[in-house]
Amino acid sequence: MASREADTTERPVVELERITKRYGKVQALDGVDLRVGSNEILGLIGDNGAGKSTIIKILTGVERPSAGTMRIKGAPIDFGAYGVREAHDHGIETVYQQKSLGDKQPLWRNFFVGRNLTNSWGFIDVKRQKELANDVLKGAIGFRGVGIDVDATAGNLSGGERQGICIGRAMHFDADLIILDEPTVALAVKEVGKVLSFIETIKSSGRACLYVEHNLAHVHAMADRMLIIDRGRIVAQVMRDEMSVRELTEHFLELQRAGEREEQHA
Repeated sequence: MASREADTTERPVVELERITKRYGKVQALDGVDLRVGSNEILGLIGDNGAGKSTIIKILTGVERPSAGTMRIKGAPIDFGAYGVREAHDHGIETVYQQKSLGDKQPLWRNFFVGRNLTNSWGFIDVKRQKELANDVLKGAIGFRGVGIDVDATAGNLSGGERQGICIGRAMHFDADLIILDEPTVALAVKEVGKVLSFIETIKSSGRACLYVEHNLAHVHAMADRMLIIDRGRIVAQVMRDEMSVRELTEHFLELQRAGEREEQHA
């Protein structure tokens, strides 16, 4: 099934063009083109080792590509001067699948870790941080859990609630692009539902989202558009209403088989 071109009437938040990344003789990415529009959820689908994590590292300034260009809100990026801090300054935030909260710390401390607000004397403004954390938790992402407030410790949260905290934190710090790195991995069905609900708040807030996932059903439920990456190359683009989850799964598997056949004949 042929894919329609994505709507590009609005300037993309982030654009990658012909991105290549090599680790010695291993080529992790091979000419990747990717663009995420404002108020769009773009799904990036692929098996382990397909290149998803490498794309995240390049977008967030952890790694530099071997070749290719990147633009953020239309401005070209100098990879030689681009790192994690610069990614944050450009409004790129990431929610990782691994633990990213301090279990023994209250939620308000987790919310502002590394970005504390200070008063005129240079001390942490605890009252202000608690107020802002509460506004985001109860307002922006709609926390309704019994007994959950800004003084609760992160260790008492469920997996879905932990991801909600991380998504709310990214939204608070004015992210233009929120990258979700397999946020539903190892979660129970009920918890997955919570996370998908939190993801909906990203788009409703007018932000862009790159949803990196290997679970086709989860990404199909949320993404406006999906890119399939296989062996470091974008091999297909699919709009959500073009295929059912079953059709997407069959298409995904056939693309993988085609890639394997291509490698065998190379």
